Amino acid sequence: MASDLRPLSLGELLDRSFFLYRKNFVLFVGIIALPHLVLLAFQLAGVTVQVTRILSGPLLSILWALATAVITLGVAAAAQGATVIAVSEVHLERPVSIMQSFAGIKGRIFSLALIMIGYGIGVGLGFILLIIPGIILGLMWALTIPVAVLEDTGLGDSLRRSAELTKGHRGRVFVIYFLFLILIYAVYMAFEFPILLAIGISVRAHPAGMPLWGQVALPISSFVSQCLVGPLMTIAFSLMYYDERVRKEAFDLQHMMATLDNAQGNALPAVGV
Repeated sequence: MASDLRPLSLGELLDRSFFLYRKNFVLFVGIIALPHLVLLAFQLAGVTVQVTRILSGPLLSILWALATAVITLGVAAAAQGATVIAVSEVHLERPVSIMQSFAGIKGRIFSLALIMIGYGIGVGLGFILLIIPGIILGLMWALTIPVAVLEDTGLGDSLRRSAELTKGHRGRVFVIYFLFLILIYAVYMAFEFPILLAIGISVRAHPAGMPLWGQVALPISSFVSQCLVGPLMTIAFSLMYYDERVRKEAFDLQHMMATLDNAQGNALPAVGV
């Protein structure tokens, strides 16, 4: 049985998140990097199009922006979904590779993207209603993606299931959000602030728009920082999904019994050989 299938304190949950990230650094960074390379290539292609003026006009600019948004959403769905699969496997002490993680969400990227859109719209409407409802919904639905990936549920069932699992422990969700958002922001600033500062100095000295090197450097720095910190929050909430199931559904006992049944089945002698 996985050694950490027991109720974890908030400190233990955070420690376990960083432990899994460090121990499986190449796995998690590879999962984030693979789809984000597609987005980076598209962004750099956009720079080439803008510089060479191969395509121009407001309609094409709008279409390019829409295409960027669609690709960004698909990349986020693929990266988060595969990360949840990887966390599940390593947490339950089963071997997994980058490609196996993506295979676990094969044919489901579109549905995960729709779930992310529905989640975002719901939380966004909550923020419009004096902010507090948006925060509450964000805490309730924090486990939506792990639920959708691991239980293969749709939008409505995933939201309801997340609300059920987080009930009574939404303070822990808030702390996880708060700490990891600070960490993510700090890493992004460490990589991107010097570039933004240099761009500002360059534009002030030569006010002819953003220099070409800046248009290239910004998406590359964003790619690097995303690869480094992108998995962390997904890892934490995937672990919290299992922690809540252990607390409320005795998942540790269920997993132990399933493991024993599989071991006994494999130990039975072959029949008819």
